[in-house]
Amino acid sequence: MKRSNAAKFAAVAAASMLALTACDNAADDGSGDGSGDGDAASELKVGLAYDVGGRGDRSFNDSAFRGLEQAAEELGVQTQDFEPSDGEPDSAKEERLTTMAEEGYDVIIAVGFAYEGAIQSVAPEYPEVDFAIVDSEVEGVDNVTSLVFAEEQASFLAGAAAALTTEEDHVGFVGGVETPLIHKFEAGFVAGAKHVNEDINVEIDYLSQPPDMSGFSDPARGREVAQAQYDRGADVIYHAAGASGNGVLESAVSNDFTFIGVDSDQYVNAEDSQKPHVLTSAIKQVDVSVFELISAAADGDVEGGIQRFDLSDGGVDYTTSNEEAIEPIQEELDALKEQIVAGEIEVPTAP
Repeated sequence: MKRSNAAKFAAVAAASMLALTACDNAADDGSGDGSGDGDAASELKVGLAYDVGGRGDRSFNDSAFRGLEQAAEELGVQTQDFEPSDGEPDSAKEERLTTMAEEGYDVIIAVGFAYEGAIQSVAPEYPEVDFAIVDSEVEGVDNVTSLVFAEEQASFLAGAAAALTTEEDHVGFVGGVETPLIHKFEAGFVAGAKHVNEDINVEIDYLSQPPDMSGFSDPARGREVAQAQYDRGADVIYHAAGASGNGVLESAVSNDFTFIGVDSDQYVNAEDSQKPHVLTSAIKQVDVSVFELISAAADGDVEGGIQRFDLSDGGVDYTTSNEEAIEPIQEELDALKEQIVAGEIEVPTAP
């Protein structure tokens, strides 16, 4: 699979957004089966294994599901998605991937860095299967494609948006689990906020520490930590916490502060009563990368290795769905975006 250019990302992302509401409704039914039934249905069989929090997180996993669903609808491939268990051991991930390979899946996509060890163990045993992993760089295994993103770049824009919006010069970041990946979100957010206002106060909290991954699937804890940040003065809060972010949004509504979402456009996913509180979301096009991978597999053209997506090709970005809220600062955000793409601003990847 060749690295997608900006035009291709925009086209596929637009198709994904048109299907967003339908996909979210499908996520609610819990069926777990997105099999296409078009006249030209492919025999290609695709399995997708979710990260902690599973489908319905309105964020990372749901974005992957949209890509899977789009592939089922547009390419006619057979699809199935698989949920993790809370607190499951790494061996369960290996068993899940092995079971898919043994059951004849041609493409197996693992969502999240937690699958890195499992992919490295299982993929070499099934060289005829195309494996992919989102958010982890796996090298030296020919049949593995790594789909990785410049989360720090989108987070920089989220931080700038927070700094341009806050009335208290006080903002917050809620991370799900303190890992190197989520450090990229934190680093970008803080850098963006400080770029706009070097004296801004940035609250930083994590919901759990490895190996405890519950921070990605604990909305109650997310709500509690967001409440604490608000009580300390933060009036704009950004999260990178998976399903726990739903609790952050609930706190935003209860306390009337501003929320910034992550991975998916959380304004689109929000309930009507929540939408006014969603300023923007720092998105990464997991759905587009998943669809493009499956499309390449359908054409017999998957290339293993590391595929990187950033602001320059539309792989990450900020959303403008809440036009009324974002319009006053959009010109400044777009200028910062251009500077990042041009290399005039270097965004850190670690705190």
